[in-house]
Amino acid sequence: MTSIESSPYLSVVIPAYNEERRLPATLRRVLDYLAQQPYASEVIVADDGSSDGTAAYVDRQLDVHRNLFLLRLDHRGKGYAVRSGALMARGEYILLCDADLAVPIEEWERLRRYLESGYDVAIGSREGLGARRIGEPWYRHIMGRIFNTIVRLVAVGGIQDTQCGFKALRRAVAHDLFRRVRIYGDDAPQVEGAAVTAYDVELLYLAVRRGYRIAEVPVVWQYGEETKVNPLRDSWRNLRDVLKVRWYALRGRYAGLNAPLATMAEESARRTIDIR
Repeated sequence: MTSIESSPYLSVVIPAYNEERRLPATLRRVLDYLAQQPYASEVIVADDGSSDGTAAYVDRQLDVHRNLFLLRLDHRGKGYAVRSGALMARGEYILLCDADLAVPIEEWERLRRYLESGYDVAIGSREGLGARRIGEPWYRHIMGRIFNTIVRLVAVGGIQDTQCGFKALRRAVAHDLFRRVRIYGDDAPQVEGAAVTAYDVELLYLAVRRGYRIAEVPVVWQYGEETKVNPLRDSWRNLRDVLKVRWYALRGRYAGLNAPLATMAEESARRTIDIR
């Protein structure tokens, strides 16, 4: 079993907002998978200010699963929740995955091979040879390709799928990048309702700028019928995020960010952390 003082091999960060229906099955699958592995691991649920029973469910599991941790946050959106969970993570590698587990946890092995071979960042991709999209409506696929075209033109070139929610990074790299983000950093505002964001674009922009080696790895991905994505609202929010990355870059807001910051894991040894 893994304690907060140890340094596990893998940290799995799951951002969650009002996920009391889907999260139990996801946690069971993730924890069962990790229990079969030869390395130490931890799972961090970053609760994005849920108004349902999400946090209460996770809290009840803490005594059962000693490698499970709960991070309670104000509702500031997925980007802020992912960042907070990643900065709390202590694993040699940090895997980010969605609460619906649209990409099976077993796909981690594909990303792992690249990290262990020297890459700094390995991102799941729904494009490329070997990738599979299951049950995705045609209009969602078209919207995604249009958005990716904009991303490549404006912010991050050369990556076919920046928005798949299955990404893994070396811990030092993850902490470096998430300390540098500006759009969903410490001063991210509180939001209303589900807030799907393009935090991935800023993260990958910074990764490219910092010279980190990035592997885009084809994975299996299944469209969820209970998706929280609102095509109109979230398309506008994501586009706004991409434009912010370009604007911040032009204004020099990504320069001079070399001062080390303390991580939340270094500031607290509690297994349930409330920073609301």
